[in-house]
Amino acid sequence: MTGTGAGTGRAAGALRLRPPRNRFDRRVVPWWRVQWLALVLPPVLVLVLLGVLLEPARFWLFLPAALIAVPGLAAALFLPGWWYRVHRWEVTDSAVYLHTGYFWQEWRIAPMSRIQTVDTVRGPLQQYFGLATVVVTTASAKGAVKIEGLDHEVAAELAEQLTQITGATPGDAT
Repeated sequence: MTGTGAGTGRAAGALRLRPPRNRFDRRVVPWWRVQWLALVLPPVLVLVLLGVLLEPARFWLFLPAALIAVPGLAAALFLPGWWYRVHRWEVTDSAVYLHTGYFWQEWRIAPMSRIQTVDTVRGPLQQYFGLATVVVTTASAKGAVKIEGLDHEVAAELAEQLTQITGATPGDAT
């Protein structure tokens, strides 16, 4: 998981950013799908139920249900696989790297000297899928770096490793 100098490459004496090496656990794809469905299905089910009960307004209730359900189900089917292909993370002796997004790409880099806390989070769905999130808190205005979708054992090892590295890294984490 760590390597000296990973996260950067040297080209003509200059540092350049390279994509982080690690993918999330493959089980993150069904976890993301379930999360997406949990967002889409409740309003669709409410609209369908109301449409069944209120015959005069049936069309006006089924129409928005369909307008939510069709793109919502398509997104739940296709987006998680796409996200899996583009999201990456890596931890080196000097920083935590996270790359997310395709159209709106985001690179998060947390130098070890700036890390304040390292936590693991496992919600009910993550527990069901055997996953966890490592939350790396810094003094950044952007907020914590969250590495979601890790195997829960990998997440625990990573949290321990980050705690050891940051404890040995000089700096005031501010």
